[in-house]
Amino acid sequence: QVQLVESGGGSVQTGGSLKLSCAATGRTFRINVMGWYRQDPGSQRELVATITTDNTTNYGDSVKGRFTISRDNGKNIVALQMNSLKPEDTAMYYCNIRPVTAMIDQGFWGQGTQVTVSS
Repeated sequence: QVQLVESGGGSVQTGGSLKLSCAATGRTFRINVMGWYRQDPGSQRELVATITTDNTTNYGDSVKGRFTISRDNGKNIVALQMNSLKPEDTAMYYCNIRPVTAMIDQGFWGQGTQVTVSS
């Protein structure tokens, strides 16, 4: 079992910055993908960014150039630096960890942290 604890959400104005953090404990997978997804009520879940154990990254089109994902493999922590935030970034952000060969929903999810961007 894997536990994910997220932190760092909050409210900012347009153009502001926030940094999310997610710590994974328990039986984490040796080779894994950690990442962030977001969802607004009534909307589909959306990829924000993922990063593999060897630091290969993937970003959703809507956040490219504004968000940066990073990880500390020794501590199983993944961080998401969000800059130039826009109102459309408002959502619940969820951390995920999964084996690199698994599908997203075969992994584990955090409880979510709310990000609200006001205009």
